[in-house]
Amino acid sequence: MRIKHIIILCFALCATLSAVAQRRSVDRELPDSVLTQIEQRRSNRGLVERNNVFVPKGQWIFGGTASYSVHHNNDYKALIVEDINSEGYTVKASPLLAYAITDNMALGLRFNYGRTFMRLDSASISLGDSETGTNLTTDFYYALKHSYSLGAIWRQYIPLGKNKRFAIFNEVQLAMGASQSKFAQDNPVNGTFSESFEAGLSVSPGIIAFASNTMAVEVSVGVMGVQFNSTKQVHNQVEEGKTTSSFMNFSINLLSVGLGVSFYL
Repeated sequence: MRIKHIIILCFALCATLSAVAQRRSVDRELPDSVLTQIEQRRSNRGLVERNNVFVPKGQWIFGGTASYSVHHNNDYKALIVEDINSEGYTVKASPLLAYAITDNMALGLRFNYGRTFMRLDSASISLGDSETGTNLTTDFYYALKHSYSLGAIWRQYIPLGKNKRFAIFNEVQLAMGASQSKFAQDNPVNGTFSESFEAGLSVSPGIIAFASNTMAVEVSVGVMGVQFNSTKQVHNQVEEGKTTSSFMNFSINLLSVGLGVSFYL
C-alpha cells in the first residue's frame, strides 16, 4: 500500500514538471513571429517577463520557519470546563535548502520536525445542578508526539512588476516521513503507542519581501494537497490495531500558515 501511494505521488509531481517542460518545448518550436506575440501577451501581465529577474540563476537559498508555544494552567476555567490543571508545549521547525536552477525558479529540500507534549492532571465538566446534573471528571491524561519528514520542493517566483523587493511565490512539496506518539490516561493507566508513515503532495503559495540585499521574510499558506497515512497501534502492550487514511484538500489550511526567514547567497 505504501509503494502504491508513493508511486501515485511521484507520478503527480512528474506530470506537473513534464507539463512545464512541454510548454517550453512547444514555445521553441513555434515561428518567431508567433512566439513574439505570445511573449508580448505574457509581458503585458508582467508575470513572466524575461528581464524581470527576482531570484537570479545560481543563487543558493537557506532558511526556514520555526515556532514554539508553551502553556501552564492552574485551576483554570474555560466555559463549562473547570479545575483545569495542565501543562504542555509545541515545537515546530522547517529548515530548507534550495538552488536556483534558472531565473525565478529553484529546486531543493525541506525538512519538517514537530514535537507536542501535554499533561492533564485534572479537569471537570458540570452540566446542570449538583443533584440532577451531569458531572464528568478526569484525573490523568498524557500525550506526547513527535514527527519528522523530508520533502523535495519546487519554487516559482513571480515578481510584482519591476519591483525587486516584493514578489509572490508558489512552492510545491513532495514529502515522506514518520511520526511516533504515546497516550496514557485513567487510573490504573491505559496506554497506547502509535507509529505512522505519511506521504503527501502539497501546494503553498506565499509572498516574500527582502529586508536587505540577502535576507528576506516570507509568509506562506497551504491551499491544496494530497495526503496518505498509515498508522499502527499497540494498546497496553497487548492489543494491536492498524488504520490507513487518505484525503485531498482544496481549501485554505490556516494551521499551515508559515512565517519564516530566508537568505539568498
